[in-house]
Amino acid sequence: MSDQMKLPHDHGHGADEVLGYMPDAPVFSEVSEAMKQLGDASRLRIFWILCHCEECVINIAAMTEMSSPAVSHHLRLLKDSGLVTAKRHGKEMYYRAADTELAVTLHRVVEQVARISCPDKFRDHKEHIHTEHTHEEA
Repeated sequence: MSDQMKLPHDHGHGADEVLGYMPDAPVFSEVSEAMKQLGDASRLRIFWILCHCEECVINIAAMTEMSSPAVSHHLRLLKDSGLVTAKRHGKEMYYRAADTELAVTLHRVVEQVARISCPDKFRDHKEHIHTEHTHEEA
């Protein structure tokens, strides 16, 4: 973003300083496209698997209980967004998560979110809220 840009209103919150650090629109477009691809649960599962191992379509299909054509479709989208790479070994194509900062960061985010949303913590939180409401009603 241009360092010379001045905001119409100065509210004293430091927005003009933030503007100096804000990446250009194409950077946001790249990240947005990658996140959009991970917005589909099937692609998210495939991406997560490929962050941990290199696999062929047949094995990914078996691991996700999906058809090979469906897996191929998702892999094409993940590959086009730069999150997955492919290489050929004989007749077989093998896929893995791309070795890019974006793919590594999104993998970390996925794992962080999965930990935050773990069933035990969620259940304990719901039981705590239920107990509070029960005591309030008494």
